[in-house]
Amino acid sequence: MPDARFQPLPGFRDFSPADCAVRNYLFDAWKRVAHRYGFLEWEGPTVEATELYLKKSGGELPTQLFRFMDQGERDITIRPELTASLGRIAAAYQREYTKPLKWFEIGSCFRYEKPQKGRLREFYQFNADILGESSAWADSELIALAIDCMRELGFTQNDFIVRVSDREAWIRFAAEHGVQEQDIPVFLGIVDKFERDRPEECQRKLDAFSISRNDLVDFIENPPAGASERYETLLKDLTARGLETYVKLDLSVVRGLAYYTGLVFEIFDTQRSLRAVAGGGRYDTLVAALSGNAVDMPATGFAMGDAVIGHLIDQTPRARALKEAALAAAGCDVFIIQASENRRAEVLSIASALRDQGYSVDIPLTFTKFNGQMQKAVKSGARLALVVGDEFPTLELRDLTARTSAQIVMEDLFDSIATAANLA
Repeated sequence: MPDARFQPLPGFRDFSPADCAVRNYLFDAWKRVAHRYGFLEWEGPTVEATELYLKKSGGELPTQLFRFMDQGERDITIRPELTASLGRIAAAYQREYTKPLKWFEIGSCFRYEKPQKGRLREFYQFNADILGESSAWADSELIALAIDCMRELGFTQNDFIVRVSDREAWIRFAAEHGVQEQDIPVFLGIVDKFERDRPEECQRKLDAFSISRNDLVDFIENPPAGASERYETLLKDLTARGLETYVKLDLSVVRGLAYYTGLVFEIFDTQRSLRAVAGGGRYDTLVAALSGNAVDMPATGFAMGDAVIGHLIDQTPRARALKEAALAAAGCDVFIIQASENRRAEVLSIASALRDQGYSVDIPLTFTKFNGQMQKAVKSGARLALVVGDEFPTLELRDLTARTSAQIVMEDLFDSIATAANLA
């Protein structure tokens, strides 16, 4: 048994090769969609000055930081999210790129919170952001990207819904009910926890503003006409894309981070069996705040974490089948079987030649019986097995998926492998 002292800490994970394959399946899907939408990849440091996250984050985030003093007596934090780093980097490099900036990043984030289903202390996050554009068209482009990420993973409109809200609608509501401007962040924090708090606890918080919880319920369930003009523009744009059935106006969504300023959204599975799969929104003032008002750049973005989406894939048959098919195709192209002890040189020569052609090739590192090598070939996920034996230069090429075999000669090796690999 493994020594319990050396197991991963709570909320952290080991990644076996199979786990890495699942993770890379997600990464590849995210990257494919981002590239289709013309997004460029960026990367930031894992560690930042703590002040960067305290500047405009708000909500629970400051209490969840992996924060410490380094040996240079600097107050630093392992990144809990990616948007703050993006704002800093975009302000520094924005002159070098045509606006709007359409950037994405995939990286690990760290939050000290109670581990539970879909929530870990270390997780991977896909962020996509559009900076330098204030129109609702940018919000539409971003939400369309989020929807297509879900569809790329095998989900349909029966599996998920994008719940869209508008903080500006809530700011107007607050003003109409006498909430002072400086108290609006606290009020929005109450709305953000509206669905999670017990009704009496929610009302206790609202008493400070002389607002009834029923007023919130009525506003959410019966939003006034024109509650959000940006949402109406967004809906028209998504309708033109054929994506309008994936979204609905839901004013109960506010998002916890203080830097959001306008349209916000969250993606949920339709059964509401999990927490939000993804979330984001408009943050028009963050870049200016992080640059000391040197760069004023409106922005909108969203994040999708690997933990929740992984659970949703596994509980959705079509998405799970696509994942399993992708993983089954992730084995090596060719496993070479050395059927004769004196054919080692030929095996190595063929392996090198195929690898030079770009094929993924595995070989035995100890001479064993034929059946044992064949079992290794199957377990490795190889699509093809090439048997090199006493009959060389005649070879046997086995298609391990179709369970067929053919005799080939050495001079036809590359053509035969290319044909078989394309059919596999």
